[in-house]
Amino acid sequence: MKRYLCLFLLAFLSSAAASWSVDVEAGPVFSGYNDVRIPGDTGTLFSLTEDLDALTALGFRARLSKTFGDRHWVSVLVAPLRVESRGTLNRDVVFAGTHFDAGVEELEALYRFDSYRLTYRYGFVRARRFSLDLGLTAKIRDAEISLKYAVVKLEGASKTNTGFVPIVSFRADWSLGPRVGLVLDGDALGVPQGRAEDVTAAFRVGFGDRIDARVGYRVLEGGSDVDEVYGFALFHYAVAGITLQL
Repeated sequence: MKRYLCLFLLAFLSSAAASWSVDVEAGPVFSGYNDVRIPGDTGTLFSLTEDLDALTALGFRARLSKTFGDRHWVSVLVAPLRVESRGTLNRDVVFAGTHFDAGVEELEALYRFDSYRLTYRYGFVRARRFSLDLGLTAKIRDAEISLKYAVVKLEGASKTNTGFVPIVSFRADWSLGPRVGLVLDGDALGVPQGRAEDVTAAFRVGFGDRIDARVGYRVLEGGSDVDEVYGFALFHYAVAGITLQL
């Protein structure tokens, strides 16, 4: 069965009727809340944005996609994220089995959340001024949270987590004119153990037949509440991107 599925996918991806595109996006990332407790059942609940000061980060992502006809769309996305926080704790914290004393020394924290996604969408609506695509995303997250003293050579601690998450994917496009429109694009899903939302609202402009540019706002939010890790975070992106049809 797996062999036939692989052969089908290979034939699908090599279809002569398909077209390729490359998309890149970048912009500043601002932290909302970022609450952490590791382990999730015995650690100290603290905030990387309230107990420490989160720095503005630079967000970047790149996507390679292929469209088949007017309805089928497949893409591969790479979306790394690294946010640093600094400051001095006003209370003791136990994080990943390590005790950090209040007011002893400035701390440095790293929140890393690298996302790799394979997405398929189908075009359910194709109207004159509106289109709607729905599908699924297979997401692999490679995450890490670390906490250490900035100067003093004392023990630090970190927690890494790699996992697979299936997510609902969608894209809605409202045409405002021959080359301009509004786009709502994202992946989102919630379950009892946690949730994940990565959604962009953007204004797009076309330049010729091969280039689309956009500016907008992205929200990345989610987390999990399990015995091993408790962590929920919210990030705001100001984004600019460009899509090139190959």
